Amino acid sequence: MSQAVKTDINVPNEPTKANSDVKVKIQKFGSYLSGMVMPNIGAIIAWGLITALFIPTGWIPNKDLATLVSPMITYLLPLLIGFTGGRMVGDIRGGVVGATATMGVIVGTDIPMFLGAMIMGPLGGFVIKKFDKLIEGKVKSGFEMLVNNFSAGILGGALTLIAYKGVGPVVEALSKFLASGVQFIVDHNMLPLANVFIEPAKVLFLNNAINHGILSPMAIEQATKAGKSILFLLETNPGPGLGILLAYCLFGKGTAKQTAPGAVIIHFLGGIHEIYFPYILMKPMLIFAAMAGGVSGVFTFSVLHAGLVAAPSPGSIFALLAMTPKGGYFATLAGVIVATAVSFAVASLILKTSKAAAEEEDLSAATAKMEAMKGKKSSVSSVLTVQEEIKAENVNKIVFACDAGMGSSAMGASILRNKVQKAGLGITVTNTAINNLPADADVVVTHKDLTDRAKAKLPNAKHISVENFLNSPKYDELVNSLKN
Repeated sequence: MSQAVKTDINVPNEPTKANSDVKVKIQKFGSYLSGMVMPNIGAIIAWGLITALFIPTGWIPNKDLATLVSPMITYLLPLLIGFTGGRMVGDIRGGVVGATATMGVIVGTDIPMFLGAMIMGPLGGFVIKKFDKLIEGKVKSGFEMLVNNFSAGILGGALTLIAYKGVGPVVEALSKFLASGVQFIVDHNMLPLANVFIEPAKVLFLNNAINHGILSPMAIEQATKAGKSILFLLETNPGPGLGILLAYCLFGKGTAKQTAPGAVIIHFLGGIHEIYFPYILMKPMLIFAAMAGGVSGVFTFSVLHAGLVAAPSPGSIFALLAMTPKGGYFATLAGVIVATAVSFAVASLILKTSKAAAEEEDLSAATAKMEAMKGKKSSVSSVLTVQEEIKAENVNKIVFACDAGMGSSAMGASILRNKVQKAGLGITVTNTAINNLPADADVVVTHKDLTDRAKAKLPNAKHISVENFLNSPKYDELVNSLKN
């Protein structure tokens, strides 16, 4: 007789549900922004390396090779983003139309059109998707290819003209307004205050949306003019998270203290910032440590005129140093060290003075956190949570999902995959971005803050919420069920 895995489902009151809906919508919008940039990070890094090496102030200046810099930033990167945005909405045809429409804003302006690509790409995908739905089942046999090709061409061409004459100038004006606003903040030494908002947003899994959806496009625009931009360092600085994890290493308790050293390596060297988010969620007061570290780090970057040539992804110390221009290592390292020290000091004070039960949280969330910390199922959790059964015989594919599909979900999938293989189970375990959840997923594993979005995407799949991708007792529960 097979056992069943039980997943915790919180039963929120109405205000909590309303707040949750707002958070899900914000996360979803941010995910779409970052989802257009994240798949193209490799191309952005390639542009950054070519810039750092071959421009006149680079490591090995080369006039001929430096001619690659302008075409890549002007044409290649916006077109890739436009194609990706269109494909997210309307599959391959949407990508083609989105990239075609993006060409209108590129030619119609004289600045890198990242923001324009983020508008025209999804718009192109949306238009062709609606058109295809409108004519579905109405095209006579033998004319499908003719209609498909000409519809994409006509709609793409029309959107390109609209982008050239209408969207491009508006986006250019908006970009200049935003750039002037950022410049005002930098000139008046107010930039550090941005981390008062960035650090809490990161812990809500909006890190990729903030970095790749908002800061990176603006930073790339600055880097094309000045050769570097401090905006690349606002979200990617590993110092605030490192300080919190080091504080847990010395002053934490139980499983949190035991897992913190491993988390330090994954965060600081591997660049996966999501690893420290659960440590803050376990003790929310630590968000003040992250904010203090972020503000002090950016203040140091500002004073020392630090900046990177391109987005470091992932946010590893190695990636930061690789994107640091010649002569800028001291400023980059100083900002990271100061952020770490300040974050460590504040986090240590909080951990040493707070009581074990200081956090106030709902009963279901407290139970889930308790189980994650203990590393095993609580015998009384069934009394505290509503539960849903997962029948083991129906599980063929398990998918871990996070915002970008690269960091925390990859770690969780790797851990469970090893457990499944050791148990001799022929089940596929993979990871992906939450917007790209496959329809054939039987079980979806997400952090509890992302579960609502996963359920909206795949309502018929079984969903497992975890507090910590590295140390969840639900992995063993699932494996044991499938074995039996």
